[in-house]
Amino acid sequence: MNRLVLQAQILERAAIRYTPAGLPALDLMLRHESFVDEAGTRRKVSLEIKAVAIGDIVKRVQGLGLTESPVFTGFLSAQKQGRGTVFHITGLSD
Repeated sequence: MNRLVLQAQILERAAIRYTPAGLPALDLMLRHESFVDEAGTRRKVSLEIKAVAIGDIVKRVQGLGLTESPVFTGFLSAQKQGRGTVFHITGLSD
């Protein structure tokens, strides 16, 4: 199973582009910070991840403010030419 649920803020948002199939696509950079328990110890987790929204979800993601921290859902995939990981956003909640 490949499913990611991540509460994050938008760091960067590119202009809307269109896929070869004509679907709107929005490239983003997300930042997540939280505390988790690991091996009985509280640990701070911080990360930045490249993300993309494709299709109908683009309008909802585009309407988010940079100070909001919604919960994004989706899946992970390799970037083109295998250079890193990208989070494909398929859902959004407050």
